[in-house]
Amino acid sequence: MRSRYFSDIQFAIATNLDYIIGMHPPFSKGCRLNSLSAALMLALACASTVMAAESAEELIKKGDVFYDKLQPTEALKFYLTAEKLESNNVRLLVRIGRQYRHLMSEATNATEKVQFGKTAVDYAQRAVALAPGDPEAQLALAISYGKIVPFEETKQKLAISRLIKVAADKVIAIDPNNDLAWQVLGRWYLALADISGVKRALAQMKYGKLPPAKHEDAVRCFEKAIALNPNRLMHCIELGRAYAQMGRDADARKFITKGLAMIETEKDDPETKSLGRQILKNLH
Repeated sequence: MRSRYFSDIQFAIATNLDYIIGMHPPFSKGCRLNSLSAALMLALACASTVMAAESAEELIKKGDVFYDKLQPTEALKFYLTAEKLESNNVRLLVRIGRQYRHLMSEATNATEKVQFGKTAVDYAQRAVALAPGDPEAQLALAISYGKIVPFEETKQKLAISRLIKVAADKVIAIDPNNDLAWQVLGRWYLALADISGVKRALAQMKYGKLPPAKHEDAVRCFEKAIALNPNRLMHCIELGRAYAQMGRDADARKFITKGLAMIETEKDDPETKSLGRQILKNLH
């Protein structure tokens, strides 16, 4: 289930404090939805009628086929119909939230990104409320929160970043072998570790004390993620990014190059590789 959880996560806290406290939502609430949302609503309306006689389990299985193909609109036709039959199915809620995160990645305007992202959060929150001890539900919540951070006001961004940490810690406490949870935690540490003393002081004056973090914390998490699952290219590239921020260029080049040579299996692997190439160009 967890194989593509992180494919659409891009934490707003994964760069620097300017990104955390300097951005405002780049959209107008009055914008109309584009063709992606319109097509989704039409497809779901048609599918709901056609599949009404099928069981929830049958619908979920059919949706999983399109989940594996990274086709969220098609998957949702089955998942949302199944939800009408089993609204408290945690496994289903987690799947639905993930599809909305995929749609968020595909959306071309900020209004749709926000709507899809917040819908993903809603489904993850429902899953956690039903099964707080489920690591997949907690991980879905952490990832979904990360998706909406860039569109929140500064104070809310910082509040959400703390919730991401809480959720990631819960996943690891329940399932310490969850490589994606270690990836989430590593990015969280890397973001905060890269904040300079001056920026940290300014943020503390306005928004309260930021949690302590070191680059070594991020490295430890990424190394753990790689040990648990060496086949995810994101683990290698993120470890390389951590080394780059530490000024360890040789190590950064080693792991980013390794990640770039790996097969793409996640939805955002192309974007991750693009980031890796950009970092390589900036190394000395």
